[in-house]
Amino acid sequence: QVQLVESGGGLVQPGGSLRLSCVASGFTSDSDYYAIGWFRQAPGKEREGVSCINTRDGSTYYSDSVKDRFTITRDNAKNTIYLQINNLKPEDTALYYCATQRFRGPRALCVFGPRYWGQGTQVTVSS
Repeated sequence: QVQLVESGGGLVQPGGSLRLSCVASGFTSDSDYYAIGWFRQAPGKEREGVSCINTRDGSTYYSDSVKDRFTITRDNAKNTIYLQINNLKPEDTALYYCATQRFRGPRALCVFGPRYWGQGTQVTVSS
């Protein structure tokens, strides 16, 4: 049973930073689930794949809306994926989810979506 547990969300002022974490477990075959990503959904908007990473080689994908402000990294020893968010804007307010699916690389995962989701962590940007 794939499990993804997010943490690190909170209330931040515009211009601030946050680092989200996602601990992954339960993979029956690590070789199948080689990409993990971050998605977000704001009220009244569709879910968006913002950043995904290949846990083997570290290659990444970012949506155009978050390039230059978001950085995704991984620590394979800790089975953890991080999302560093800088220069937060009110429009970044959303529920952020960690997600994965077998046999999908970073771009495909972010663009076409995953099967397995975490519970999400709320990010609110407000003064």
